[in-house]
Amino acid sequence: MRLEQLRVVCAIVDAGFSVSRAAETLNSPQPGLSRQLRALEREIGVDIFARNQKRLLGLTRPGIEILKVARNMLDQAANLGKIGQEFSSEGRGNLVVATTHTQSRYALPAVIKQFTARHPGVRLMLRQGTPAEVVELVRSGEADLCIGSDSPSEGTELALFPCNVLERVILTPVGHPLLKQRRVSLESLTGYPIITYDAPFIGRSKILHAFSEKGLTPDIVLSAIDTDVIKVYVEMGIGVAIVASLAYDPDRDHKLRAIDARHLFAPNTIYLGVRRNDHLRGYVYEFIEMYAPRLNRGTVDKALSGTRRIA
Repeated sequence: MRLEQLRVVCAIVDAGFSVSRAAETLNSPQPGLSRQLRALEREIGVDIFARNQKRLLGLTRPGIEILKVARNMLDQAANLGKIGQEFSSEGRGNLVVATTHTQSRYALPAVIKQFTARHPGVRLMLRQGTPAEVVELVRSGEADLCIGSDSPSEGTELALFPCNVLERVILTPVGHPLLKQRRVSLESLTGYPIITYDAPFIGRSKILHAFSEKGLTPDIVLSAIDTDVIKVYVEMGIGVAIVASLAYDPDRDHKLRAIDARHLFAPNTIYLGVRRNDHLRGYVYEFIEMYAPRLNRGTVDKALSGTRRIA
């Protein structure tokens, strides 16, 4: 049994049981993948995939268990390389952080400045996406950690640590009628065009839920994944925006005004996530603690063997 054979199994599953797409992913000829798969099934003594002639339909019952072991073995093999790097190239390496635009633009700059000053030999990369996408980047091994709002993801392969709570504000142009109200209501908001986050974001679903509970339908005229884009259109007078309070800076956003909306919408919890079976290099622990000071190395290591969401 070879690691290459296990990679073939995982690649076929990740490609939707298409051997041709798996071959493209692995940059290997399709007949070679098929031969490796058949050799592995002969050695193990069971069929990993259910078939209709040459077409793969899905995993068999033993195949489901074999896939779990295969993924774990590949993860542990990758960890060997990380452990070697830990001791052979101390202070050098890569750190990939998957996060949302709001976190990368407003929450992380101070952390990144501190981290890069302390670890000039570490190449840092930010990968942006929706909350679900950043979780998937960590699950697939393409990122070392993720930071984002409440995730719809299920499963036990990630440990998600709650770090802070994100409230919302209503952004308006200077002189907007809503600024004259002592306490803005959902009913008054429905009288204006609304700009907010795109559908994949948890924040949008909570906003819609708040209106729905009151039997109201907001007039959402524009949505985007980038808060800075949203603010541009508010400045243009296209509508008022419902965004994370973190995104408003009165010193920079002098053409905008913010109205506290904590009484209208439930907050988002911001989670930091890592894979349970991953080997975290020392500087990864340091980045985590810079972002969330209560998450020191001992706390993280202890929690990795616990439940998926760490209270």
